[in-house]
Amino acid sequence: MDNVLMIHPRDNVVIALRKIAAGEKVISKSLETFTALNEIPSSHKIALRDIASGEEIIKYGEVIAVSTRTIRKGEWVHTHNLESERCKK
Repeated sequence: MDNVLMIHPRDNVVIALRKIAAGEKVISKSLETFTALNEIPSSHKIALRDIASGEEIIKYGEVIAVSTRTIRKGEWVHTHNLESERCKK
């Protein structure tokens, strides 16, 4: 059963449908299975691939933020490693 949702094919993050434990498999029928590197709270973002420092975070097919450091595939994507595009305007 899927534990994440990919909203748009352009996205580089998926959304946790429930709390996911560190080390747990991230599962979606539309994606290759990978491992969560941190505990991911329900409804939070998980990196689908490695994201470089300064790279755009894409959700809903749109840029929502920029990473403030390298984010590894399977890592929790949240305020500790991104800067909102809204805050920059």
